[in-house]
Amino acid sequence: MKNPIRDMVTKRQLGIHCGTPSFCCANKLVIEAILEQAKRFDDTVLIEATSNQVNQSGGYTNMRPKDFRNFVYQIADKIEFSREKIVLGGDHLGPLPWMDLPASEAMANAIELVKLTVAAGYTKIHLDTSMKLGDDPVTGKLSNETIAERGAILYQACEEAFQERLKKHPNAMHPIFVIGSEVPVPGGAKEDHNKVKVTSPKDFEQTLLAYKKKFLQLGLQDAWNYIIAVVVQPGVEFGNDEICHYNRLNAIRLCECLKKYPDLVFEGHSTDYQSPSKLREMVEDGIAIIKVGPALTFALREALFSLSMMEKELITNELDRANFIEVLDLAMASNPKYWEKYYQGDEQYESLCRRYSFSDRNRYYMALPEVEASINKLFNNLNSVEIPLNMLRQYMPLQYIKVRDGKLICKARELAKDSVVMMVEDYNYAVKYNYMISGVFVR
Repeated sequence: MKNPIRDMVTKRQLGIHCGTPSFCCANKLVIEAILEQAKRFDDTVLIEATSNQVNQSGGYTNMRPKDFRNFVYQIADKIEFSREKIVLGGDHLGPLPWMDLPASEAMANAIELVKLTVAAGYTKIHLDTSMKLGDDPVTGKLSNETIAERGAILYQACEEAFQERLKKHPNAMHPIFVIGSEVPVPGGAKEDHNKVKVTSPKDFEQTLLAYKKKFLQLGLQDAWNYIIAVVVQPGVEFGNDEICHYNRLNAIRLCECLKKYPDLVFEGHSTDYQSPSKLREMVEDGIAIIKVGPALTFALREALFSLSMMEKELITNELDRANFIEVLDLAMASNPKYWEKYYQGDEQYESLCRRYSFSDRNRYYMALPEVEASINKLFNNLNSVEIPLNMLRQYMPLQYIKVRDGKLICKARELAKDSVVMMVEDYNYAVKYNYMISGVFVR
């Protein structure tokens, strides 16, 4: 069975403009919105989970690789979207969740993680061994040789797991791999985004050289048949209230260097909040896998806040309101471990960041029972009344246009999901020709 991500690379070799959005999210509403949009256009969808979200210990989602697969498939089955159209990916797979442990222990855990991920049928694997482990030297940068050696060990473990999978699933699709990690760890950057430095051509080629050497030593020369991308930093990032926009002139040397390697593309992380035109430029320049995560749940949170504001207008009895904004903030303030390292300032600054930060740390709290209950109550409350069009225009002007034109029903859940769809459309515009002709892209 052919891997659709591999097909994308082949098409680019033929001069066809194309790319692949990578939706890195574990939110049920977000994934439902993504799959529904893909169903409209008969698209294949790449959905990924990071090693912090999903691992053998459950991660912060309390899901293991098989659990996350089933979670996505259940959403797909509900909306009658073909499982065959879903590519599951593992992002930043490696020792990241165990980086405080000695290297031998951390790597043993990482090997278990990648094996479980491949065994569960994930077919796009990002191997990330760029972080220092508990007994690595404190000073100096981790060497390319060490990164590549650990990455090659994980690749070998993936191949072993795939051979085992073939025994039960003879037609199983071989995974493709992404190496490198010229980006912050998953979860978002904490440093000044103005200091973002584009990967140099030298660093990119040294990464390739180090991996080639290690693969050769382990007898894994065939690995290059399945490695299709390298993660680089093309100069995009976001902080709590600022965005570092793509500037193709700053990345021109890096992207020109890629032309020497026609079997590879770049994978860009932290592309969240880039404009559609900037995303398209990235894909044109060879950054063909464009990953988005926090912006998806940010869009959902934005919609839920707007719905909550309308609830305050339309549900006159305060005791009957869901008060989603307050419930979410209380959950975050009561358990600050997922945001306190990222939102550092006075009380007002932290409060504003909890609500509005581009880093969107509230995504860690959306699946809490009290938060989910508040969302469901919000939907039920607004569905029990009629949302006036003039009020919808005030709080959700883009959804108002679709409702006005008969393209979207004025129901709370659908309004919330459509806010995510607007973000998905930015990425579709970036990777497809003539997307605007469809009439979906409204901005």
